[in-house]
Amino acid sequence: MISGVFAIGSRWAYGKYFFNHFLQTIISPFLLTVHQRPKMHSRQYTIKDIAKRLKISASTVSRALRDLPDVKADTMAQVKALAKELNYLPNPIAQSLVKNRSYNIGVIIPEFMIHFYSDALSGIYKVANKAGYNVMVCQTNESYRNELKSIKSLVSSRVDGLIVAISKETNDFDHLNSLNIRKTPLVVFNRVSKEITASKVVLDDFKSGYKATRHLIDCGCRHIAHIAGPMNLQLSIDRMEGFKKALEKSGIPYEEELVAPCDFSIEDGKEAMEKILQSGEKIDGVFSVCDAAAYGAMSVLKNAGYKIPEDVSVIGFTNEPFAKLIEPSLSTISQPSFEMGEIAAHLLLKHIENKENFVPEMRILETELIERNSTRRI
Repeated sequence: MISGVFAIGSRWAYGKYFFNHFLQTIISPFLLTVHQRPKMHSRQYTIKDIAKRLKISASTVSRALRDLPDVKADTMAQVKALAKELNYLPNPIAQSLVKNRSYNIGVIIPEFMIHFYSDALSGIYKVANKAGYNVMVCQTNESYRNELKSIKSLVSSRVDGLIVAISKETNDFDHLNSLNIRKTPLVVFNRVSKEITASKVVLDDFKSGYKATRHLIDCGCRHIAHIAGPMNLQLSIDRMEGFKKALEKSGIPYEEELVAPCDFSIEDGKEAMEKILQSGEKIDGVFSVCDAAAYGAMSVLKNAGYKIPEDVSVIGFTNEPFAKLIEPSLSTISQPSFEMGEIAAHLLLKHIENKENFVPEMRILETELIERNSTRRI
């Protein structure tokens, strides 16, 4: 039964009761008397303070705190022990002003959900963290506008450099080339354009497109369709050129009706395959610019009554984790995504260390054919 105090609606008594209850049951257990509280240092200690106490240079302390390998193990241990004792916290603003460096790098990718980019990010993190850098990541969701915003935000945050894979919407590259004027180091990877002046890390997409198409030809295919990527991206152009070259070398005519563009998605792969089938042209092979689009194409082919690989062989590109799980498992071209991330990070750090005299570099990586059940050699 509610007490008389509450029954008469006394706001004062009601408030006082709950205030006291709150103090006793919620706050009190976490309150410490003055003599119980841990000792706190009344001032903020600096690297110079640690150096003075240990009688070593401030630069040695700085390197020890960043786990750099040129510091002796015992010195590093002493520095870290004293830093912990003094509650030392680095001052990022002061560090940035003194060294004209933030030790942050920015990475912009189209989508986290694409396994290739999450794997490449792991490679970037590995190299950056070993060098004492933090990594700030932005996702564009395949939007040119988001790409612009991300670059503006990261540059405003004083990152030391950027690693970028452009969105499928990006046709204008002024926002990237303007980074050269600001002397902001830039590396573009995987999705690049010849119009961008920067270091680049790419696959040998021409050779890979040729390799994938050659595999279909070796499987006995003579009427090969190509689900292409957005033509503003150099990888789409190069993979298609490799496709054409493989046909030409085998004396197979290029049929424009058997080529349809897509935007790297499953749904777009379905639409592209439907368009090719509606042309009425015979097909016995499909080379897709990516695994997602290949999966969409396979779904349409099955619904249309085609057996894979008995009637039509299908090969994708990327080697996504799902490629070996679907039925039939998807033959594909595997990319060294982790290595690509590592190389991109190494190039960026090299540029950061030598801003004035750095010359953009191009790194081209090889791919590997993965044969599974969606293709069958005759």
